[in-house]
Order: sequence, then C-alpha cells, then structure tokens
Amino acid sequence: MEISEIKLYKQAYRLSLFTIGYNLLEGIVSIILGYNDKTLTLFGFGIDSFIEVMSGIGIAIMIVRMKQNPDTPKSTFEISALKITGTAFYLLSAGLLAGIVLNLIHHQKPESTFWGVIISLLSIAVMLWLMLAKKAIGKKLHSEPILADSNCTKICIYMSVVLLVASLIYELTGFVYADIIGAAGLVYFSFSEGKEAFETAKGNGCTVC
Repeated sequence: MEISEIKLYKQAYRLSLFTIGYNLLEGIVSIILGYNDKTLTLFGFGIDSFIEVMSGIGIAIMIVRMKQNPDTPKSTFEISALKITGTAFYLLSAGLLAGIVLNLIHHQKPESTFWGVIISLLSIAVMLWLMLAKKAIGKKLHSEPILADSNCTKICIYMSVVLLVASLIYELTGFVYADIIGAAGLVYFSFSEGKEAFETAKGNGCTVC
C-alpha cells in the first residue's frame, strides 16, 4: 500500500472517531434537554445518536480492516455490530411509536423546542461536513464502503432536518402536534436504518450511517 493511501485511511479513521465522539456528546445533551422540555422528537433524536455511536464503532473497525487488507470480507465483529445496531433502531422505532400514542392519550406537549432548533442546526452542519469529507477520501481511495458510508450520512442529515422542522413549527406557531409529527418522521428513518443494518450484515446493503 502506498504512503498516500495509508494517510487517507488514517484520515478516514480519524473521521470515524470524531463521528463517535460527536454523536456521544450530542446524544447526552439531546436526551437531557429533550427529557427536561418534554420534547419527544429531541429525546428520540438523542437515543438515535447513541445508536450511531455503536454504528460508528463498527465503521472504525471496518476502516482498520480495510487499511490492512481492502479485499477482506466483513469480520464477525462487524456483522455482530450491524445486527445489534439494526435491533437498536427497531427498538427505537417501537419506543417512539409508544411515546406518540401516550402523548396523544395524555395530550402531552413540549414546554419548549428551542434546543431542538439549536441542536438540529449544529447537527446538519457537522454531518454535512462529515459527508463531504468522507466522500472526498472515498473517491481518492476508490473505496465503495467509504463512499457508501458518506452517502448513508445523508440519513443523519434528514433526521436532523426532521428535528429542525418540527422544532421550528412548534416554537413559532405552537402547533400542538408538531412534536408528534416530528417523532413519526424519526420512526420512519429509524426503521429504514434498522432494515439497512440487517441487509448490510447479510452483504446486501451499504455501510450504515
């Protein structure tokens, strides 16, 4: 392997570590603020961030494997990580659905969605940068898995947009069902990511975000 390729794999690995660290911090902050403000969308977004940490660990292991030998198949650890990640996404979808039903029954509404706006804007900016950085490295290495990872980061951006729109609508208009609709959007993307994780574990999908 050429020196330039080794440097690119190191950059890809550092990006994966940054992704893990950022999602961990984002998850902690989102869960705390979502719980305090009774915002189901922000709380669910925080849980998703923790699942992305598990996914990020699998991606970091994948990059290390590819650096050693790009042609080797997925390791047992990577496949197990994908299955655990997929299960976690399905559980998140079920939990959010239960939260939606309970909020409808008890007429629960957020106290504020201000922090949802702030966190989603920050997340969109960071994930967009990560997507472009990963894509640039993937193109230079001609690596389909790294390019797939960059493309799957779009799902993270979409989920951030869902949080932003739901939070803005409630903050500006006070529309009672904005938070519930936002949570329903997260259910859709969480379920999609769970399905993608299991397909990837079977060798039929791309690398999960």
